[in-house]
Amino acid sequence: MTDSSSLPVRDLRQITVRPILHEEDSRWNALMRTHHYLGFRSLVGESLKYVALSGSEWVALLGWGAAAFKCGDRDRWIGWAPPEQFRRLRYIANNQRFLILPEARTPHLASRVLGLCLRRLSSDWRRQFNHPILLAETFVDPSRFAGTCYKAAGWICLGETRG
Repeated sequence: MTDSSSLPVRDLRQITVRPILHEEDSRWNALMRTHHYLGFRSLVGESLKYVALSGSEWVALLGWGAAAFKCGDRDRWIGWAPPEQFRRLRYIANNQRFLILPEARTPHLASRVLGLCLRRLSSDWRRQFNHPILLAETFVDPSRFAGTCYKAAGWICLGETRG
């Protein structure tokens, strides 16, 4: 068992989330490559990388990019006609990578980080790409994860993909 006093996260209320700085990109990439079960090469399309901090310690990383081109359950839920769908995909961000760093595993940290990031995602996206984000999506591998942190952060499960 780990002594909780050795963890960088002592108070979830003190967690902050911000976009990474240009000079932090190589560190973010290396940590994601090393610790994420899918590894990392790059994010797809318009994208933003975030870091969650406890004080000055990095505790989590998030990567947002372009939405999946087609996703039947999502597309039915939104209700956009096909021509609208392709024009409006730019308003959907896909949480392509999410990583709680190994030394920071703390109960409820993941849902706290997701919530904080979502509160600022649209305004950060507008600043970077001149349009807001209206919807966020992600895909969870049910053989590895239950999606609990997403549910706790208020996400809605729309169904399973074919992949």
